[in-house]
Amino acid sequence: MAAPKSNSLLLLFVVMFMVVVPTIRAHIAEYDDYWKAREKEAKTVAIDAFDPSPEDVNDDFNKNVEKSIFGKNGTRRNLKVNKGPCKATNPIDRCWRCRRNWAMDRRRLADCVLGFGRRTVGGKHGRLYIVTDPSDNDMLNPKPGTLRYAVIQPQPLWIVFGRSMIIKLKQELMVTSDKTIDGRGVNVHIAYGAGITIQFARNVIIHGLHIHDIVSRPGGLIRDSVHHFGLRTRSDGDGISIFGSSHVWIDHNSMSKCEDGLVDAIQGSTAITISNNHFTKHNETMLLGASDGYSGDIIMQVTVAFNHFGRGLIQRMPRCRWGFFHVVNNDYTHWNMYAVGGSAHPTIVSQGNRYVAAPLMDPKHDAKEVTKRDHATKAEWSKWTWRSEGDLMVNGAFFVESGVPFKKKPFSRYDMIKAKPGKFVPRLTRYSGALTCWRTSPC
Repeated sequence: MAAPKSNSLLLLFVVMFMVVVPTIRAHIAEYDDYWKAREKEAKTVAIDAFDPSPEDVNDDFNKNVEKSIFGKNGTRRNLKVNKGPCKATNPIDRCWRCRRNWAMDRRRLADCVLGFGRRTVGGKHGRLYIVTDPSDNDMLNPKPGTLRYAVIQPQPLWIVFGRSMIIKLKQELMVTSDKTIDGRGVNVHIAYGAGITIQFARNVIIHGLHIHDIVSRPGGLIRDSVHHFGLRTRSDGDGISIFGSSHVWIDHNSMSKCEDGLVDAIQGSTAITISNNHFTKHNETMLLGASDGYSGDIIMQVTVAFNHFGRGLIQRMPRCRWGFFHVVNNDYTHWNMYAVGGSAHPTIVSQGNRYVAAPLMDPKHDAKEVTKRDHATKAEWSKWTWRSEGDLMVNGAFFVESGVPFKKKPFSRYDMIKAKPGKFVPRLTRYSGALTCWRTSPC
């Protein structure tokens, strides 16, 4: 009976806190009435998106994975390698990839997200918009047919691309609510310029893009909606920046070599799923919560699932603060410093991942430990809840757990551990990253 009371008190604290905590004005030079209204609306949506029972979300996710691997009767029939035309190997992909007519029913993708971002619909309820022009020359009056023009429209849109293209963004791309950017069927690169920013927005899906070689841009006057433009300061150089936003799904993207992070989610962002991506060649890969001093991130709830953290990665896969993070069935084949880290007492549940430590080349630089805690003594971090369940440790990798085991907490059991242990991760993540899809056949 203690759990409902605890959850109610936590939610009350969150509501009170979101009213009084000052906002970090990320890259907004003039915080005018438009942005104040956007912030207020975004906070309201974020509080509504916050789930007081995150462990129930995990259990729902786990049951879907169990069905994907074992089938409804408990056998392992779905583990046969590449039998038949469909090669989908996890429950998100099985929801849409096996359909020959996926290109005629693109919006079905919005029904497939699992985890904390499960209510994200993107532009499902809007019309299809086709990007035909890769240029990005006018920040104030974007040209119709460009990606920048599409993402600032006020109505829901499902944005696709008429052909393969490389888009070099002159300034950060400001994505408004109720948008899907869907790169399936063509080869789309966001590269050699600024990245994608989701700020004070909701219901955004980013799927099927190659995002790489993103650099910081100087800022300036940028249109962020049809009815507003404003002065932006220098961007950080993130591949995807999620700021004060909720109901966001980042799926099947290939990301590498960005000046700052590949994916960053900060400033009270929540209800996020990051899945099926392939991350390579980067230092600070994924930041979830930007400051130990910003307790507004206590409402942050993120699922990180079926991703491949691959060659050339150093750290932050992810680095977490404050919130609740479900890290499940990811393949960690490379890290140089650590894989999963954090500060400011986040709750991290690591389930069914495969952690492959690099061979020890230098005795003074042993990167076998998966975890890293910052800005806390052992007496402090030993109280943080960081649990490893069903993870596969390879080449001497080890996860330092802390906190009270879940069996002593008012949480439901995680029945997925037996269903999808870490040894199945190579199959679950086999098709991570942007897919090569043809419109007339299963993807």
